[in-house]
Amino acid sequence: MSYSPSPETLERVARAVAQYPRPGAALLPVLRLIQDEAGFISPEAELWAAGRLGLSPVRVREAVTFYSMFRRRPAGRTVIEVCRNLSCALAGSEDLVAFLRGRLGLADGGETTADGRFTLLTVECLGNCDHAPCLQVDGVDRGPMTREAAETLIRELEAK
Repeated sequence: MSYSPSPETLERVARAVAQYPRPGAALLPVLRLIQDEAGFISPEAELWAAGRLGLSPVRVREAVTFYSMFRRRPAGRTVIEVCRNLSCALAGSEDLVAFLRGRLGLADGGETTADGRFTLLTVECLGNCDHAPCLQVDGVDRGPMTREAAETLIRELEAK
């Protein structure tokens, strides 16, 4: 299987690369463009990015696996990311994750609901410590997130 970006994504990649003195410096923006189009970054997309940017495949894999914003598996239509860093952990993020896993019907180790509607992830600091515990829904900050607020949020998302 190979990765082949759309003409629109190819154009966006070219614009991103043109903004930097060396093609490899555009790695993170290019990975974001790939994920925006495909929903995740496949091994084939990693190889494509490495070739396009003149980087080793290992360098691309390092970036994809280091940054929590990149996904290596397809995600649900709505992505919920719960902060697990110190402030949020002390404020109850572990209990919040357990509640959301149960509410969404996720089995141990599962990240995406069976219907593909939701993906639940834990991530390092979201930079919203004053609203701990916090989470993001498709990149939008929410918090502080109590169990009741989480239930309301899930109901709102299910109604969409």
